[in-house]
This record gives sequence, structure tokens and C-alpha cells, in this order.
Amino acid sequence: MRMLSRTENRGVCRLLSSVMSGTESHTDREEDYRFLNSMLMEKKLHLLFKIHERLKRFEKRSPIPVQEHAASLASELAEELINQGWTDEIKELVGLFSQPDFKSLLCVHDAVAQRTFEPTLPPIPDTVQEDDEDSVKIVSLVKTKDPLGATIKMDKSTGTIVVARIMRGGAADKSGLIHKGDELKEVNGVSLEHRKPKEILSLLARSQGEVRFTIIPASTREEMSSNKKLFMQALFDYDPNEDPTVPCKEAAVAFRKGDVLQIVTMEDDTWWQARHLGNTNDRAGLIPSQQLHERRVALQRPKALFKPRPVKPPVMDDVDYGAITGIHIAGLRRSFRLGRKSSWAREAARSRSWNTGAHSSVRPPTYKQVTPYHRDPKDPHRLVVLVGPSGVGVNELKRRLLLSDPDHYGVTVPHTTREKKRQENEGVDYNFVSISMFEEDILNQRFVEYGRYSGHYYGTSVDSVHKVMAEGKVCLLCVHPTKIKQVYNSEFKPYVVFVKPPCIEELHLTRRRVKFVCDEVNKNSVRVFSEEDFEDMITLAETMEKQYGHLIDKVIVNGDIVVAFRELKADLEKVQKAEVHWVPAEWNCSSSPTKARKSCGHLDSWI
Repeated sequence: MRMLSRTENRGVCRLLSSVMSGTESHTDREEDYRFLNSMLMEKKLHLLFKIHERLKRFEKRSPIPVQEHAASLASELAEELINQGWTDEIKELVGLFSQPDFKSLLCVHDAVAQRTFEPTLPPIPDTVQEDDEDSVKIVSLVKTKDPLGATIKMDKSTGTIVVARIMRGGAADKSGLIHKGDELKEVNGVSLEHRKPKEILSLLARSQGEVRFTIIPASTREEMSSNKKLFMQALFDYDPNEDPTVPCKEAAVAFRKGDVLQIVTMEDDTWWQARHLGNTNDRAGLIPSQQLHERRVALQRPKALFKPRPVKPPVMDDVDYGAITGIHIAGLRRSFRLGRKSSWAREAARSRSWNTGAHSSVRPPTYKQVTPYHRDPKDPHRLVVLVGPSGVGVNELKRRLLLSDPDHYGVTVPHTTREKKRQENEGVDYNFVSISMFEEDILNQRFVEYGRYSGHYYGTSVDSVHKVMAEGKVCLLCVHPTKIKQVYNSEFKPYVVFVKPPCIEELHLTRRRVKFVCDEVNKNSVRVFSEEDFEDMITLAETMEKQYGHLIDKVIVNGDIVVAFRELKADLEKVQKAEVHWVPAEWNCSSSPTKARKSCGHLDSWI
């Protein structure tokens, strides 16, 4: 009870007098007024005001207790008096000390002197994390023969035990401390993690007298759920100084493609709030939302990929650099989509149809939700997937990586159904299998990619990727972007590198006459790059980046093969040494919650 000053006390007295006089005029008509007037006329109420006034005057003296342990001092004094002799005076004094009323008075004196009359809360259990201390509530209910009046169930999404219903009139309802949606963390100090509702019923059955619950209130659970850290990897560059539509340039955040951003809020459909990874103390800033960026890209006019130029002297494909250098690496084969000359034409035609057909409406890459992955030294290396349009030099980059460190990098050995040649070795040049076995693996989806050439099957199997990774090497894989999905999972955790061509002027300078292996019969045949081939390469690269940009981790522009190789090798070394890898959030899904959900059922349990 707050002590009032003398002025405040007079105000309360005047208020009390006015209320009394106001009720007197209604006592003859309303029963409630008569009751209120009789309560205000009670002598006990007026005595309380007098006591309050005396205490207020006493408080002004700032009294300090002379003794904080008067009860123990009286007990010691009684024992000492008894040892001194048993006179009438001592008998009377010892008898006074022994009276219950006197003992109680001394105990109250000590409680006031020590200020131990203030209520104390039970300690927070050690099992509660520090981040959750402010949101945890401890509720104690007296157990009777009647149920507590609530039902519990297991949350399907989190596996936690929550209050499903509160029954009106029950102990839980009357207490006003337990509500629907509250998460139960402990019962009588026993953690409920990974426990089923039936196990909790047995814990409650064994409880005697009092049941203590450790609870995360429903409102706090919702707030914690909404405040979970959300990380997005940017798939485009953004400079607020070049954005005339940003509400406030000073409040915006600039970022580059590949940057990881922590999203603070997504409440606005147009502008999200985010901060750069690691800058947790900095204020959040504005970034364009996914919806806004997609609308912007859709409204942009298609840009010319190149300017019409006269036809330059013919140049040739650089697909098979092994034919140029004379170096052959066992198991190093071109992607099977390049098996014939006609595949280039088909791919180029398909790229032109993408730009004018249904694929022109593909959603542009904006953001990708990511989560941190801490690689254990015992874990296999991440799969490295190299993609790019035909002729851009993907296989040459793979070849140079393999030659630079054959103990660290490895390539898969392809499967085929053709007959083994005399100079070829099983499991080194190819894995030779029967047609029936190959087709069975196709049905079982055991190939990353496959195709037919001259009546024979060729393909890269999932098992061959596993074999390279099991050797402790970084597996290098060249596939078409449409095949990335075959290995885009938490098992392989692929690091996808997109190799794109430079501008058409650089292509004229860098793609000189090279040998292109059209088929196995005529290995010395030469194919010449035309102007249309260069245009198709650039068009296909832009289409690939637009359609599969959300899967790409690194972009390498292969203008100069030496520069591109150095950049690629340095980037892969940086990835291998990184303590934290930011991978798609979907890879972080665990199967354990599924098991928990299967075991929880859909019924509530009565407590």
C-alpha cells in the first residue's frame, strides 16, 4: 500500500466525505447505495485512516530497527536467565518469553526489520535458455481431485506441447494464468521436450499437492515465431542512388549480387527492411521487395544484346580443348548434350524460342532464402557444378582445375552401353553396362543426365558422383542447368558456377580457330563459329541466367580463359576454407519433426 502525504490524505478524506454525502441522498431508493453508505460509515474504515496517519508520521522519522533478530535474542536470554536461578521474577519473564503471542510479535518484528515479508518468486529453471528468460512464466496450481480443466496437444509444426483448450470453470480458467496456445516447457521441473501428451499425463498423476508449470505464453510464442531470423541472398545488384522510386535514399541499403541480408520486416509489400549480414547493431534499411523487383523487370523494355555488325571471319568452337593440346584425361568427357553438331543448333533455336515464347514470362531472380551451414571437417566436400552455354569454355575450366590439383579435384566416370574398345579401361574411361541395366537406372532416376548417340546410351550416374566425394575430393560436374535439380539437395550441397560469355566483341577476339569434335568417326572435323552462333551463345546465356539465377552461387565471365581460371580457382579455394556456408533454407529441413508429427496424432489429452 503506497503511503500518502498529508495533503494527499486530506484529499482522500474529502473525497470520502463527498462520496458519503452523495450516497445519503439515494439510500431511500437504491439498495446498492444503502450498502455502500453503510460500508463508508463503518468505524473500521475510519480507524484504518487514523492508523495510516500515525504510520505516515512515524515514517517521517525514518526509523531504523535496533535489532533484526529479536526472536533469537529473546530465546537466548530465556536460556541464560534459567541458568542464573529460578526466582519468581525469572519465572514471570521466562513465561512471558514463552507465550505464543509474544513469540509471534517478535517474529513479525524481525520480518519487518529484515524486510522478508516481500514475496519471492521461484528461481527460473536452469534448462531455460537465456534468450527466453524474459518470456517464460512459472505457474503453480493446487492439485485437487478435480482435473485442472485444460487439454494439451503436440504442435504439428514444432513438436512442442501446447494448451489446446481451457474449460470454463476449471482450475486453469479460474487462475487466469494459463491460456489457449501456451507452450508447456516443464512440469514440476521435468522437461517436456520430445515427450508425448500421454507421458505428461503420468507426470501430473504423480504430482502431490501442487503442480508447477513452466510456460511460454501464447503471445510470446507468436512474437518469437514472427521474430525468427530470416536471411535472404540477393540475386541482383541494387544501388538506391540510381533508384528514383525509393522513399528515402538515406534510409535504403545498397547491396551486390550474392550478399546475404537479414530481413527485419516484410510487412510492406513494396519495401522490406533489412541489414547486411554481421551488422546486427546497425539500423535496418529499405530494400525493394521481391514483388517490386519482379514488376520492375517485367516492365523493362528488352535490351539489345548486340549491335548488328558485318560478318567477321569465321571462328570455331572451343568445346574440346583436349583435341587442341593433345592432353587426354580419363573420364573427362563433354556434357552429353554436346554429342552431335545438331545439338548446338537445337539448343540455339530453343534459346530463341524461350525469348519469344512462354519462357519470356519466367520470374526473374530476386532473393533466395538461405540458412548457415557449418561444415564439419569430416563431411564430404560440396559438389561443384559448372554450367554455361555451349562453346563458352565450361569443360576447359574443368580440365584446368583437374590438372592444377588432381589430388583435390576429381571427375566422374560416365556410363555407356557401347562396346569397350581395345585401348579403353573399365571404370577409368567408361563404366560399360548393358542396355537393360542402363534403362533400369533411368527408371530409378539414378542418372544426373543421360542421352543417346549413335544408338548407344551415355550418362553420368549419381553413384559416380558419390564415388568421387567418398574419395575426399571435390567433384567437378558439368551439366545443363535443367539437370541441376537432380543434385540440388542437402546430400550434395552443390556450389553452382555459371560461366557466361563476354560481349560479342571479345568473342571475336578470343574464339579463334579450334578443333571441334563433331563425332567419334571424324575427330579432325572442324566447325566454324558464325556470327549467329555468337549471338545465340549470348542469348542463351542471358536466358539461362534469368531462368536459373536462383540456383547460381557464382558468375564467371570467360573472356580470357587464364583470367577466368584464376578467378574460379580462387573462389573455390575461398569456399573450401569458409567456416560458414550460406545454403538454401530448404536444405536445412530435418526429418525428425516429421517423425514427431507422425507420432503425435490429432487428439487432445485431458489434464
